[in-house]
Amino acid sequence: MTLPYERSRAVVQTRDFLMEISQDTSLPEPIRNEAHRLLRHYPSKNNVLLAGKIEEKYAENSFIEPIFSSSIER
Repeated sequence: MTLPYERSRAVVQTRDFLMEISQDTSLPEPIRNEAHRLLRHYPSKNNVLLAGKIEEKYAENSFIEPIFSSSIER
């Protein structure tokens, strides 16, 4: 089972990976362009952590577990 902080970290690391791909001139242009296109609407680290913070706040009074975490560290 993936924990919220692990999911948050994976999303943040995926954004970093897409950034690397989009800037790697050794890769074919269509691959770089696709990575760049995906990044246009991909959440930033701050977006992910804020979503986690909001979800954690509402989870205190709910049976629903948060999807994201306010931290990417355990």
